[in-house]
Amino acid sequence: MRGRGDGEATWRVRAPARLHLGFLDLHGGLGRRFGSLGLALDRPALELTASCASRLTVSGPEPERMRQAVEAAASHLGVPPLGRFALMEAIPPHAGFGSGTQIALAAAAALTRLYGRVFDPAATAAALDRGNRSGVGLAAFTRGGLVLDGGRGLSDGRRLDDAPPPVVARLPFPNAWRVILVLHEGRTGVHGPAETRGFAALPPFPAAEAAHLCRLALMKILPAVATGDIAAFGSGITVLQRRVGDHFAPVQGGRFTSPRVATALDALETAGGAGIGKSSWGPTGFALAVSAAEAKRLVERVAASHPDLRFAIARGRNRGAAVSRLSEQTVPVKEAAA
Repeated sequence: MRGRGDGEATWRVRAPARLHLGFLDLHGGLGRRFGSLGLALDRPALELTASCASRLTVSGPEPERMRQAVEAAASHLGVPPLGRFALMEAIPPHAGFGSGTQIALAAAAALTRLYGRVFDPAATAAALDRGNRSGVGLAAFTRGGLVLDGGRGLSDGRRLDDAPPPVVARLPFPNAWRVILVLHEGRTGVHGPAETRGFAALPPFPAAEAAHLCRLALMKILPAVATGDIAAFGSGITVLQRRVGDHFAPVQGGRFTSPRVATALDALETAGGAGIGKSSWGPTGFALAVSAAEAKRLVERVAASHPDLRFAIARGRNRGAAVSRLSEQTVPVKEAAA
Protein backbone atom coordinates (compact mmCIF):
# COMPACT_ATOMS: atom_id res chain seq x y z
CA MET A 1 0.00 0.00 0.00
CA ARG A 2 1.27 3.49 -0.80
CA GLY A 3 1.74 6.05 1.92
CA ARG A 4 -0.79 8.83 1.98
CA GLY A 5 1.78 11.47 1.12
CA ASP A 6 0.08 13.95 3.44
CA GLY A 7 2.41 16.93 3.70
CA GLU A 8 0.48 18.30 6.67
CA ALA A 9 0.72 15.12 8.73
CA THR A 10 3.28 14.14 11.34
CA TRP A 11 4.08 10.44 11.35
CA ARG A 12 5.39 8.31 14.17
CA VAL A 13 7.42 5.12 13.67
CA ARG A 14 8.15 2.80 16.58
CA ALA A 15 10.52 -0.12 15.98
CA PRO A 16 11.73 -2.86 18.34
CA ALA A 17 15.24 -3.80 19.33
CA ARG A 18 16.27 -7.38 18.78
CA LEU A 19 18.44 -9.96 20.48
CA HIS A 20 20.66 -11.99 18.20
CA LEU A 21 20.78 -15.35 19.94
CA GLY A 22 23.37 -17.00 17.74
CA PHE A 23 24.41 -18.36 14.35
CA LEU A 24 23.59 -21.96 13.49
CA ASP A 25 25.77 -22.71 10.49
CA LEU A 26 28.99 -20.77 10.12
CA HIS A 27 30.35 -23.66 8.02
CA GLY A 28 28.17 -23.17 4.95
CA GLY A 29 28.78 -26.59 3.46
CA LEU A 30 25.15 -27.08 2.37
CA GLY A 31 25.09 -23.93 0.24
CA ARG A 32 23.85 -21.45 2.82
CA ARG A 33 25.84 -19.74 5.56
CA PHE A 34 25.06 -18.22 8.96
CA GLY A 35 21.40 -18.94 9.79
CA SER A 36 20.35 -16.83 12.78
CA LEU A 37 18.08 -17.21 15.76
CA GLY A 38 16.77 -14.01 17.30
CA LEU A 39 14.03 -12.32 19.27
CA ALA A 40 12.26 -8.96 18.98
CA LEU A 41 12.01 -7.04 22.27
CA ASP A 42 9.54 -4.51 23.61
CA ARG A 43 12.45 -2.50 25.03
CA PRO A 44 14.70 -0.79 24.20
CA ALA A 45 12.88 0.65 21.21
CA LEU A 46 13.31 3.30 18.56
CA GLU A 47 10.68 5.99 18.15
CA LEU A 48 10.85 8.82 15.68
CA THR A 49 8.46 11.41 14.32
CA ALA A 50 8.64 12.89 10.84
CA SER A 51 6.89 15.68 8.99
CA CYS A 52 7.46 17.45 5.68
CA ALA A 53 9.70 20.51 5.54
CA SER A 54 11.65 22.50 2.96
CA ARG A 55 14.95 21.33 4.41
CA LEU A 56 16.25 18.43 6.46
CA THR A 57 16.38 18.93 10.22
CA VAL A 58 17.06 16.27 12.82
CA SER A 59 16.81 16.38 16.59
CA GLY A 60 17.22 14.05 19.51
CA PRO A 61 20.02 11.59 20.30
CA GLU A 62 22.42 10.58 17.52
CA PRO A 63 21.51 13.40 15.12
CA GLU A 64 24.28 12.59 12.63
CA ARG A 65 23.28 8.94 12.48
CA MET A 66 19.65 9.96 11.98
CA ARG A 67 20.65 12.37 9.22
CA GLN A 68 22.68 9.69 7.42
CA ALA A 69 19.80 7.21 7.69
CA VAL A 70 17.33 9.69 6.19
CA GLU A 71 19.68 10.63 3.35
CA ALA A 72 20.41 6.99 2.49
CA ALA A 73 16.73 6.02 2.62
CA ALA A 74 15.73 9.03 0.50
CA SER A 75 18.30 8.10 -2.13
CA HIS A 76 16.96 4.54 -2.27
CA LEU A 77 13.35 5.69 -2.49
CA GLY A 78 14.02 8.45 -5.01
CA VAL A 79 12.58 11.22 -2.84
CA PRO A 80 14.14 14.45 -1.56
CA PRO A 81 16.10 14.11 1.70
CA LEU A 82 13.90 16.70 3.37
CA GLY A 83 11.72 16.82 6.46
CA ARG A 84 11.71 17.34 10.20
CA PHE A 85 12.85 14.16 11.94
CA ALA A 86 12.87 13.87 15.72
CA LEU A 87 14.34 10.79 17.35
CA MET A 88 12.25 10.58 20.50
CA GLU A 89 13.72 7.32 21.77
CA ALA A 90 16.85 5.51 20.62
CA ILE A 91 18.20 1.98 20.74
CA PRO A 92 21.74 1.95 22.17
CA PRO A 93 24.18 1.78 19.24
CA HIS A 94 26.67 -1.07 18.79
CA ALA A 95 25.38 -2.81 21.91
CA GLY A 96 23.92 -5.93 20.28
CA PHE A 97 20.38 -4.65 19.67
CA GLY A 98 20.48 -4.19 15.89
CA SER A 99 20.05 -0.42 16.10
CA GLY A 100 21.48 0.24 12.63
CA THR A 101 18.86 -1.86 10.86
CA GLN A 102 16.01 -0.38 12.88
CA ILE A 103 16.98 3.26 12.31
CA ALA A 104 17.49 2.63 8.57
CA LEU A 105 14.12 0.92 8.15
CA ALA A 106 12.32 3.42 10.38
CA ALA A 107 13.66 6.34 8.34
CA ALA A 108 12.53 4.65 5.12
CA ALA A 109 9.09 3.85 6.55
CA ALA A 110 8.61 7.50 7.56
CA LEU A 111 9.70 8.81 4.17
CA THR A 112 7.28 6.53 2.31
CA ARG A 113 4.45 7.99 4.39
CA LEU A 114 5.55 11.56 3.79
CA TYR A 115 5.98 11.15 0.04
CA GLY A 116 3.41 8.49 -0.84
CA ARG A 117 5.93 5.84 -1.93
CA VAL A 118 5.75 2.06 -1.61
CA PHE A 119 7.61 0.67 1.39
CA ASP A 120 9.26 -2.69 0.75
CA PRO A 121 11.22 -3.53 3.94
CA ALA A 122 13.24 -6.38 2.40
CA ALA A 123 14.27 -4.37 -0.66
CA THR A 124 15.07 -1.40 1.56
CA ALA A 125 17.25 -3.49 3.89
CA ALA A 126 19.17 -4.89 0.92
CA ALA A 127 19.63 -1.48 -0.69
CA LEU A 128 20.82 0.09 2.56
CA ASP A 129 23.26 -2.77 3.24
CA ARG A 130 21.44 -4.02 6.31
CA GLY A 131 21.18 -7.70 7.26
CA ASN A 132 24.45 -8.74 5.64
CA ARG A 133 24.62 -11.90 7.71
CA SER A 134 21.41 -12.08 9.70
CA GLY A 135 17.77 -11.60 8.77
CA VAL A 136 16.65 -11.24 12.38
CA GLY A 137 16.68 -7.42 12.41
CA LEU A 138 14.51 -7.21 9.30
CA ALA A 139 12.14 -9.86 10.66
CA ALA A 140 11.92 -8.06 14.00
CA PHE A 141 10.90 -4.90 12.15
CA THR A 142 8.26 -6.59 10.00
CA ARG A 143 6.92 -9.41 12.19
CA GLY A 144 8.41 -9.60 15.69
CA GLY A 145 8.49 -12.79 17.73
CA LEU A 146 11.17 -15.48 17.88
CA VAL A 147 12.66 -15.83 14.43
CA LEU A 148 14.89 -18.36 12.69
CA ASP A 149 16.32 -17.42 9.32
CA GLY A 150 17.83 -19.75 6.73
CA GLY A 151 21.08 -17.90 6.20
CA ARG A 152 22.58 -16.29 3.14
CA GLY A 153 22.89 -18.33 -0.04
CA LEU A 154 26.30 -18.95 -1.57
CA SER A 155 26.00 -18.17 -5.27
CA ASP A 156 29.26 -19.82 -6.32
CA GLY A 157 30.02 -21.93 -3.29
CA ARG A 158 31.90 -19.08 -1.62
CA ARG A 159 30.41 -15.66 -2.40
CA LEU A 160 27.23 -14.62 -0.61
CA ASP A 161 24.31 -13.82 -2.90
CA ASP A 162 22.33 -10.58 -2.63
CA ALA A 163 19.03 -11.98 -1.35
CA PRO A 164 18.22 -11.40 2.33
CA PRO A 165 18.09 -14.49 4.54
CA PRO A 166 14.63 -16.10 4.35
CA VAL A 167 12.62 -16.52 7.54
CA VAL A 168 12.05 -20.26 7.89
CA ALA A 169 10.38 -20.25 11.32
CA ARG A 170 8.64 -17.65 13.41
CA LEU A 171 6.99 -18.36 16.77
CA PRO A 172 5.27 -16.09 19.30
CA PHE A 173 7.38 -15.68 22.40
CA PRO A 174 5.49 -16.62 25.59
CA ASN A 175 3.92 -13.52 27.09
CA ALA A 176 4.81 -14.45 30.66
CA TRP A 177 8.52 -14.94 30.02
CA ARG A 178 10.94 -12.09 30.63
CA VAL A 179 14.38 -11.20 29.32
CA ILE A 180 16.84 -9.68 31.79
CA LEU A 181 19.22 -7.37 29.94
CA VAL A 182 22.65 -6.62 31.36
CA LEU A 183 24.06 -3.45 29.81
CA HIS A 184 27.63 -2.23 30.04
CA GLU A 185 27.03 1.37 29.08
CA GLY A 186 29.91 3.20 27.48
CA ARG A 187 31.31 0.04 25.95
CA THR A 188 30.52 -1.13 22.41
CA GLY A 189 30.81 -4.40 20.56
CA VAL A 190 32.76 -5.03 17.38
CA HIS A 191 31.16 -3.22 14.42
CA GLY A 192 31.84 -1.68 11.02
CA PRO A 193 35.11 -2.56 9.27
CA ALA A 194 36.38 -4.26 12.43
CA GLU A 195 33.44 -6.67 12.23
CA THR A 196 34.26 -7.53 8.61
CA ARG A 197 37.89 -8.14 9.54
CA GLY A 198 36.80 -10.19 12.52
CA PHE A 199 34.74 -12.58 10.43
CA ALA A 200 37.61 -12.94 7.97
CA ALA A 201 40.03 -13.81 10.79
CA LEU A 202 37.90 -16.59 12.29
CA PRO A 203 38.97 -20.20 11.77
CA PRO A 204 36.68 -22.54 9.78
CA PHE A 205 33.66 -23.69 11.76
CA PRO A 206 33.44 -27.50 11.96
CA ALA A 207 30.63 -29.06 9.92
CA ALA A 208 29.77 -31.45 12.76
CA GLU A 209 29.34 -28.52 15.16
CA ALA A 210 27.07 -26.72 12.70
CA ALA A 211 25.00 -29.88 12.32
CA HIS A 212 24.64 -30.14 16.09
CA LEU A 213 23.53 -26.51 16.46
CA CYS A 214 20.96 -26.87 13.68
CA ARG A 215 19.58 -29.98 15.39
CA LEU A 216 19.58 -28.14 18.72
CA ALA A 217 17.48 -25.34 17.22
CA LEU A 218 15.03 -27.58 15.38
CA MET A 219 14.56 -30.29 17.99
CA LYS A 220 14.96 -28.42 21.26
CA ILE A 221 14.87 -24.62 21.14
CA LEU A 222 11.90 -24.10 18.82
CA PRO A 223 9.76 -26.89 20.34
CA ALA A 224 10.47 -25.49 23.81
CA VAL A 225 9.03 -22.11 22.81
CA ALA A 226 6.01 -23.77 21.19
CA THR A 227 5.28 -25.75 24.37
CA GLY A 228 6.24 -23.07 26.90
CA ASP A 229 9.14 -25.07 28.38
CA ILE A 230 11.56 -22.40 29.56
CA ALA A 231 13.99 -24.90 31.09
CA ALA A 232 14.51 -26.64 27.75
CA PHE A 233 14.58 -23.35 25.86
CA GLY A 234 17.07 -21.83 28.27
CA SER A 235 19.42 -24.80 28.25
CA GLY A 236 19.35 -24.91 24.45
CA ILE A 237 20.15 -21.20 24.17
CA THR A 238 22.98 -21.54 26.69
CA VAL A 239 24.60 -24.34 24.68
CA LEU A 240 24.24 -22.36 21.44
CA GLN A 241 25.70 -19.25 23.05
CA ARG A 242 28.67 -21.06 24.54
CA ARG A 243 29.63 -22.79 21.32
CA VAL A 244 29.30 -19.71 19.14
CA GLY A 245 30.87 -17.47 21.79
CA ASP A 246 33.92 -19.71 21.99
CA HIS A 247 34.27 -19.59 18.20
CA PHE A 248 34.27 -15.77 18.25
CA ALA A 249 36.50 -15.54 21.34
CA PRO A 250 39.74 -14.85 19.43
CA VAL A 251 38.17 -11.70 17.92
CA GLN A 252 36.13 -10.40 20.85
CA GLY A 253 38.54 -11.25 23.66
CA GLY A 254 36.70 -14.19 25.19
CA ARG A 255 33.28 -15.80 25.20
CA PHE A 256 31.82 -12.46 26.28
CA THR A 257 32.87 -9.02 25.08
CA SER A 258 32.63 -7.47 28.54
CA PRO A 259 34.22 -9.31 31.49
CA ARG A 260 31.94 -7.38 33.84
CA VAL A 261 28.85 -8.58 32.00
CA ALA A 262 30.25 -12.13 32.07
CA THR A 263 30.56 -11.98 35.86
CA ALA A 264 27.00 -10.71 36.22
CA LEU A 265 25.68 -13.45 33.94
CA ASP A 266 27.46 -16.08 36.04
CA ALA A 267 25.68 -14.68 39.08
CA LEU A 268 22.30 -14.70 37.30
CA GLU A 269 22.81 -18.31 36.23
CA THR A 270 23.77 -19.33 39.77
CA ALA A 271 20.64 -17.58 41.07
CA GLY A 272 18.41 -19.56 38.70
CA GLY A 273 18.35 -17.60 35.44
CA ALA A 274 17.94 -19.56 32.23
CA GLY A 275 19.26 -19.03 28.71
CA ILE A 276 22.47 -17.20 29.53
CA GLY A 277 24.22 -15.35 26.71
CA LYS A 278 25.00 -12.13 24.89
CA SER A 279 23.44 -10.56 21.83
CA SER A 280 25.53 -10.42 18.67
CA TRP A 281 28.99 -8.98 19.46
CA GLY A 282 27.63 -7.57 22.70
CA PRO A 283 28.48 -6.17 25.09
CA THR A 284 24.84 -6.61 26.18
CA GLY A 285 24.19 -9.87 28.00
CA PHE A 286 20.90 -11.52 28.83
CA ALA A 287 19.24 -14.14 30.98
CA LEU A 288 15.71 -15.52 30.82
CA ALA A 289 13.09 -15.75 33.54
CA VAL A 290 9.78 -17.58 33.59
CA SER A 291 7.81 -14.59 34.92
CA ALA A 292 8.01 -10.91 35.79
CA ALA A 293 8.24 -11.75 39.48
CA GLU A 294 11.11 -14.15 38.89
CA ALA A 295 12.94 -11.62 36.74
CA LYS A 296 12.57 -9.01 39.47
CA ARG A 297 13.89 -11.47 42.05
CA LEU A 298 16.94 -12.27 39.95
CA VAL A 299 17.75 -8.62 39.31
CA GLU A 300 17.40 -7.75 43.00
CA ARG A 301 19.68 -10.66 43.84
CA VAL A 302 22.46 -9.65 41.44
CA ALA A 303 22.29 -5.94 40.58
CA ALA A 304 23.47 -4.58 43.93
CA SER A 305 26.83 -6.32 43.58
CA HIS A 306 27.30 -4.98 40.04
CA PRO A 307 26.72 -1.21 40.40
CA ASP A 308 28.72 -0.47 37.24
CA LEU A 309 26.17 -2.26 35.06
CA ARG A 310 22.57 -1.46 34.21
CA PHE A 311 19.88 -4.12 34.44
CA ALA A 312 16.57 -3.93 32.58
CA ILE A 313 13.65 -6.33 32.22
CA ALA A 314 12.09 -6.73 28.78
CA ARG A 315 9.42 -8.84 27.12
CA GLY A 316 9.43 -10.47 23.75
CA ARG A 317 7.53 -8.40 21.19
CA ASN A 318 5.24 -10.50 19.02
CA ARG A 319 4.58 -7.83 16.40
CA GLY A 320 6.81 -5.71 14.28
CA ALA A 321 7.29 -1.98 13.96
CA ALA A 322 4.27 0.30 13.77
CA VAL A 323 3.58 3.48 11.82
CA SER A 324 0.90 5.96 12.81
CA ARG A 325 -0.24 9.49 12.17
CA LEU A 326 -0.15 11.47 15.36
CA SER A 327 -3.68 11.47 16.80
CA GLU A 328 -4.51 8.29 14.85
CA GLN A 329 -4.50 4.66 15.87
CA THR A 330 -1.23 2.85 15.21
CA VAL A 331 -0.97 0.89 11.94
CA PRO A 332 1.16 -2.29 11.87
CA VAL A 333 4.07 -1.93 9.52
CA LYS A 334 3.09 -5.04 7.56
CA GLU A 335 -0.20 -3.39 6.67
CA ALA A 336 1.61 -0.22 5.66
CA ALA A 337 3.98 -2.20 3.46
CA ALA A 338 1.45 -4.52 1.79
